[in-house]
Amino acid sequence: MIIGDRLRQMREEKKLSQGDMEERTGLFRCYVSRVENGHTVPAIETLEKMARALEVPMYQLFYDGDEPPKLPNLPKRKSDEIAWGSFGKEARYLSKLRRVLGKANEQDRKLIMQLAQKMRTTKKPRSN
Repeated sequence: MIIGDRLRQMREEKKLSQGDMEERTGLFRCYVSRVENGHTVPAIETLEKMARALEVPMYQLFYDGDEPPKLPNLPKRKSDEIAWGSFGKEARYLSKLRRVLGKANEQDRKLIMQLAQKMRTTKKPRSN
């Protein structure tokens, strides 16, 4: 369902006019209309205002029902298993790598990726 349609449906269920929404949210009535008709995509902050005005939790703007949908059955990690780069020295290294790669051009990023893939596939012991 498109968010504008959902907002209109919820507003009408509560027997509120667009003018009522204007008073409750501080948003112009014409803006409320533009959102409901799909001409404008509201920001998260605007959706929060609208949810408050409709007196519903924000998640209800995104789907029907009284409760959030059940999460998919995702594979579970062991509780003591921590992803590489999630904290400490590794996180700082990963952050620095992201900054450097962000400044590189596309051709250089492809070259670095090919090099990393090559290094991964050729795990031969070094001879000294």
